[in-house]
Amino acid sequence: MFTVERRGDIEILRMQYGPANAMDVDFCVGLTNAVMELATSSSRAIVLTGQGKIFGAGVDLPQLLVGGVEYARRFLPALDDVLEMLFFCQKPIVAAVNGHAIAGGCLLACCADCRIMSTGKGRVGVPELRVGVPFPTVAMEIMRARTAPSFYEEVVLGGATYSAQNALNRGLIDAVVAEGDLHDEAISAAESLAAIRPEIFAFSKQQARQPVRAAIETNGKLYEARIHEIWETAETQEAIRAFVALTLKK
Repeated sequence: MFTVERRGDIEILRMQYGPANAMDVDFCVGLTNAVMELATSSSRAIVLTGQGKIFGAGVDLPQLLVGGVEYARRFLPALDDVLEMLFFCQKPIVAAVNGHAIAGGCLLACCADCRIMSTGKGRVGVPELRVGVPFPTVAMEIMRARTAPSFYEEVVLGGATYSAQNALNRGLIDAVVAEGDLHDEAISAAESLAAIRPEIFAFSKQQARQPVRAAIETNGKLYEARIHEIWETAETQEAIRAFVALTLKK
């Protein structure tokens, strides 16, 4: 599911969950546990990457349809947990975006302190509204924090996916490099962040991201019940089913 390779002070965490790193409950729990373990290891920084041409394909929608309401009630908290674990991790995290980073995959990348993407045909974006589901509060606040302000509503409400260069312009990633250079560039970025005193980096990151934590707490109280209600409706299930059918035709 996940492999870890040590490179000096850097640990490379590679997601290898099926052919596309589709996010289900087991994926979310497994990644949460993996990051939790690395957060307390002797390494100084983490590189998160995928496999082949896919960084992360987003939520496993067919599984969501099969599992129904009870599955959704387990999945949403698991999704919140993995996003919060990554976003608030005290160690530096660099996302080496090796290909498509769609929906949940885009969110995983946006949790990182530095996001580097390789050139190629990979797309980045959050088409949740086109799938027919609202953003959970944690996901919404991470996107608000990590997208260029002038493009935030376009990215979230438009539901488009973008090429690497257009994703860079919108703040979804921080740098675009040649495909063959991605691994080395991500390691270099991680080493640069690892050179900062760990306790100072951790404290400063806590300060920088405290507004996001506060917004999650405040807006969770306002919207969480409604979000879960919408995810559990028959209309949402039908919208997901239609999106899956349309996607499979392509």
